[in-house]
Amino acid sequence: MATDLTIVLADRPNGMADLCTSLGAAGINIDGICGVVEAGIELDHLLFEDAVAAISVIESSGATVRGMRDVLVIQLEDRPGAVGEVTGRIAAAGVRIDLIYLAANNRLVIGADNLPRARAALV
Repeated sequence: MATDLTIVLADRPNGMADLCTSLGAAGINIDGICGVVEAGIELDHLLFEDAVAAISVIESSGATVRGMRDVLVIQLEDRPGAVGEVTGRIAAAGVRIDLIYLAANNRLVIGADNLPRARAALV
């Protein structure tokens, strides 16, 4: 199962570049990424297959791991309405989505308040 890590970085021009370079040098692939800067704090979500190895590199690079959670990763068809169909099925199951972003290879990453029920809604 894929794991989403919530990372806090200092808002500086080379922060993300340094982190990604360190992960790459350690042979750790970033499967998905999204981020935002608010009030001088950079908050990022990074998707990994091996989160334990990634945490070590992230923390040694000076970033902070604020959270770690399992997420759904769904292969998505590249067409209008595809995200709406997936999220609609999850909503119809009474599940609240609290994290969503696109990852490499047109995959949709979803965090939810009830991951097993969200997964079951998509089968």
